[in-house]
Amino acid sequence: MQLTIVTDLNKCVGCKSCQVSCKEHNTAGSYGPLPDMDPYQDPDGMWWNRIVMMEAGDFPNTSVLYLPKACMHCYDAPCVPVCPTGASYKRADNGVVLVDYDACIGCQLCMWACPYGVREFDEHEGVVKKCTLCIDRIEDESLPESERIPACVQSCPTHARTFGDLDDPTSQVAKLVAERQGFGLLPELGARPAIHYLPRRPAPSVVHAEEVDEVLEERY
Repeated sequence: MQLTIVTDLNKCVGCKSCQVSCKEHNTAGSYGPLPDMDPYQDPDGMWWNRIVMMEAGDFPNTSVLYLPKACMHCYDAPCVPVCPTGASYKRADNGVVLVDYDACIGCQLCMWACPYGVREFDEHEGVVKKCTLCIDRIEDESLPESERIPACVQSCPTHARTFGDLDDPTSQVAKLVAERQGFGLLPELGARPAIHYLPRRPAPSVVHAEEVDEVLEERY
């Protein structure tokens, strides 16, 4: 099993709901707290999920692309073998990469090894922290099954994010990756990221009235 999130870049509008919900949950979650408990007086700026805004295309045919970026929960996570204490590890049962705060000595070697720059050092506790894929929510049997998903997935207003098992060919995430040519970031580095993205579909240059009528008839 390899749990993952697949993000449809055609649907992501850069609203940052995922970023805020991640912050809110992990400030109080079992794998938190994030250090900036008083964000107005003492902002540390630790974010496990960030929205990167990029410009695509050449002027005048340019557009803005929003790319959510967090831990990629790589199949061959380079942050794991460099850890001298075994604090960084990948769970065999679900593929989630985690940090054991009790074992972490704050050497930050994993931060140097991560090719995606998604690990952050908590200076208050002296340990490295990162996205946990909301493993505490996923395994919380007191929650309704529909809510046992990462906070960022649940909060997305455009349903751009899909959560599931990438190793299961019948799962929705596996089907989306196969049908839409989903991709992971920087595959040439060999980390084999589990987190995938669906490429944007180019907008048609001309929309005909009959096409609009067909869509309206299908929906209404």
